[in-house]
Amino acid sequence: MKIIGIGKNYVNDKNDIAALKTGHQLIFLKAESTLVTGNKNIVFPSITEQLLFEVELVAKIGKTGKDIAEVDAASYISAIGIGIDFTAKDILNASRDNKGPWALAKGFDGASPVNGFKSISDFTDLNNINFSLKVNGEEKQVGNTTDMIYNFAEIIAYVSKYMTLEPGDLIFTGTPASGAGANIKGDHLQASIEGELLLDFKLI
Repeated sequence: MKIIGIGKNYVNDKNDIAALKTGHQLIFLKAESTLVTGNKNIVFPSITEQLLFEVELVAKIGKTGKDIAEVDAASYISAIGIGIDFTAKDILNASRDNKGPWALAKGFDGASPVNGFKSISDFTDLNNINFSLKVNGEEKQVGNTTDMIYNFAEIIAYVSKYMTLEPGDLIFTGTPASGAGANIKGDHLQASIEGELLLDFKLI
């Protein structure tokens, strides 16, 4: 199973999308051991003093595909859930200083909590899905897929040029352009799709 991340994929102003749509998507991979399911609490990682949260919709691939056409791409999604793409920002900064990869900053154990997968048939319009994140009861991020630079179909078509997508693969499709921030031990994170609470856990 692959966990694929999409970086810098949302805007605050839809008028910015055309200029940012260069065709070169920012793609990264996360280790399977980052995955946490079932709303299990997550031990705050000892490797970082700067843990950043980013709420994201997560597409689950339902069938094998390579060089997928955009027009067919949605049929490769079996379900959509919600997750947090955690980043160890201090580790990321140190890696960037040496022109290194994102692997350690994004790939530590517990960096990808996911829950609440709903069948693709539950969504009437993939380009108009609302989602949000609360931390300790305070709303921190609000997003809608109309603000994506690259939509679900474009992401799947692009990624499948480079790697075969397989059943069970997960694609983190990007976080809203505003609101991402830092967590501390003891924080309670709750993420929703269309107002339905689906992801609910604490950092312990």
